[in-house]
Amino acid sequence: MRCEIRHATEYRYPKPAWDSFNQVRLHPSQEARQTVRSFHLHVAPDAEITSHKDYFGAIVHHVHVHDPHTHLLIEAQALVDTHPVPDPAPVPFGTLWAERARHTEFLVASPRVPGGAWPELFGVTRPAGGDDLPSFLSDLNSQLYRQFTYDTQATTVSTPLAEFATHQRGVCQDFTHAMLGVTRQLGIPARYVSGYLYSGGEMVGAEATHAWVECFIPGYGWLGFDPTNNCVAREKHVKIGHGREYSDVSPVRGTYYGGGQGRMDVAVHVYGDQ
Repeated sequence: MRCEIRHATEYRYPKPAWDSFNQVRLHPSQEARQTVRSFHLHVAPDAEITSHKDYFGAIVHHVHVHDPHTHLLIEAQALVDTHPVPDPAPVPFGTLWAERARHTEFLVASPRVPGGAWPELFGVTRPAGGDDLPSFLSDLNSQLYRQFTYDTQATTVSTPLAEFATHQRGVCQDFTHAMLGVTRQLGIPARYVSGYLYSGGEMVGAEATHAWVECFIPGYGWLGFDPTNNCVAREKHVKIGHGREYSDVSPVRGTYYGGGQGRMDVAVHVYGDQ
């Protein structure tokens, strides 16, 4: 599937701001499940732009606007081909124990996904060593989808997982952090994925950057699960990058001097051609 992506982030300030420095993670990843044909980052006013790869391999652009400005536009355009994702073969849950040491960073607690009895809090039955891991993950994905309510007004980017657990209403970020909490407590290496979603009106979460979970399956590798839409991350999902949690892959964040209380607007459009 070919996906054309346009992602615009605009800041408006009541007074001139200067020395605005932003970290931008909007470049889709190049990997087996997708091919990046082109990427362009446009910034207005003129900015100094550099880039590097972060610890997890994502391309990060650094945008520095030196001069005073009351409006800042950061617009990313990308053309990506996504490819079919094969289904994993059955694998006993117990095979994970030999893999844990290689993926410790995706098993331990982090600020937004702290340790806790998340399986019990979300009513998840712990699997036995002989249970099929891919089937368990698929069932877990479906359970959380049915259990949680998608509500864009219920949470913010800073809502703690424990607070979300009490009312279980939120957005893809919350669904993803909850699934990470459950899987990591069960010994399943799992990572937070930031990306885009082509919905065609069929799925939710396409109005901004989307989030889902990648879980490690021995003998297969990493497979994406989207609890917000009860599906595996296939051709309609375009990955930007992954990390332990949202903070590792937040799309745009930065600092500036002056400006007063600014306002941010984000517009994401994903066009698909199958």
